[in-house]
Amino acid sequence: MSYTTIKYEKMDRVGYVTFCRPEVHNAFNSTLIREMIQLFEDLKGNEDLRILVLTGEGKSFCAGADLNWMRAVKDQSYEQNLAESTELAKLFHVIYNFKRPIIGKINGAAIGGGTGFVAVCDISVAARSAKFSFSEVKIGVVPACIGPYVIKKMGEGKARELFITGERMSADRAFEVGLVNKVVDDEELDSEVDRLVKFVLSSGPEAVAMAKKLVSEVPGMSSDEYRPYTAEMIAHLRMSDEGQEGMDAFLNKRPPKWVQE
Repeated sequence: MSYTTIKYEKMDRVGYVTFCRPEVHNAFNSTLIREMIQLFEDLKGNEDLRILVLTGEGKSFCAGADLNWMRAVKDQSYEQNLAESTELAKLFHVIYNFKRPIIGKINGAAIGGGTGFVAVCDISVAARSAKFSFSEVKIGVVPACIGPYVIKKMGEGKARELFITGERMSADRAFEVGLVNKVVDDEELDSEVDRLVKFVLSSGPEAVAMAKKLVSEVPGMSSDEYRPYTAEMIAHLRMSDEGQEGMDAFLNKRPPKWVQE
């Protein structure tokens, strides 16, 4: 599929997704939302894919909602607004629940809804020059569709503060509140992302997928639920082809097959 607002490239086992609207700081509109959903749906069955890197073209990561799109939304009916926001909510859900790990390469400003893309990445690395803000309250709305993922990432206390104030944050402040996992000097961003990619590729692909599932699902379970759930998970993985290969490789002091691929 050809895209007009995003770019997708795959090199070996790594996929690279780039927001390609630099003239509007990679702000999203209905087309970008639709194309991103289509891309992630298409990638679901790609077993050769081991990891995704998400970034923005130009100086910004994602400046939130496009102004022209917002002008159109402003004059729409409730039903039309609901349809648009439902699609946006679906996009964040699809990214958050994607089987393979996603590294956010935050090359510049992530504002408003753009911070949602930061939050749904498994690991987000920010350039030191990047800026962040939950700016929705400044125009009389709230970060609703991104809220569940930001709150999971940062915790309720920090989310309350920053959703209410809408203050502009430096990358170091975003790290302090837990929105990003690491901050590096701008010239080190590429090398740091490459380093993390190599770490992921050295791990069992199905184990990585189950690690994502574990972290996502266990916090919502009671002790009566997570005890059997986690026991069954580790027993299943030990008996799987990947688990058997990984343990045998470790015991025999050799690299597992997924590293040799």
